[in-house]
Amino acid sequence: MKKTFFAATLLGGMACGFTASAQGLVDMNQPLVGKEAGTFMIRARAIGVIPEDSSSSVSMIGGHVSATAQAAPELDFSYFLTDHIAFELIAASTRHDIKATGTALGNVDVGSVWALPPTLTVQYHFMPHSAFSPYLGAGINVTFWYGASPALPTVTHFSVGNNVGAALQAGFDYNVTGHWFLNVDVKQLFLNADAHVDALNTVTLKAHDALNPLVVGAGIGYRF
Repeated sequence: MKKTFFAATLLGGMACGFTASAQGLVDMNQPLVGKEAGTFMIRARAIGVIPEDSSSSVSMIGGHVSATAQAAPELDFSYFLTDHIAFELIAASTRHDIKATGTALGNVDVGSVWALPPTLTVQYHFMPHSAFSPYLGAGINVTFWYGASPALPTVTHFSVGNNVGAALQAGFDYNVTGHWFLNVDVKQLFLNADAHVDALNTVTLKAHDALNPLVVGAGIGYRF
């Protein structure tokens, strides 16, 4: 609950900033353009990444893995193959603090690590020529982990292996004026993470976590 509230609060503040920026950019008297085959859309979103940590394990000392929620900016690029079908690629990176909880040693800070999760989805856009146009999508996520910072002195080194998983998506665009859109988007990523943790330079632990993060976002888009 704390992770969800934290991410939602930061996301709300960032989304308000995007909306305020959009109000200064658009001319509300421009005719609506909708969505069309052969066009591109670029969106800037504020996202909240909420790991579910649905199942996890730690070798030798037992316990569970917990990753913090995080808020960040995101860019995505869409190409409309037809009026209804589009491909979307997202670009974002988030930093997460990692803990092992309920172990034989109590709660242990592992450190922090950055995630780079490019995600490609194929979307079906309902009512592409209407102001309000919802969509559903499905695709693939590849997550790269980098910049690991161990929680010294207990943890001297740790690394997380890259992984591939599925992604589901739902959202809507609202054509406020001309080529400008407001966007709300939710993605469910199915992601497992395997880590090697060196503790006190004497023992190496293995940890597994089904992160399965929920990614919620809001922002603005421009259709070219």
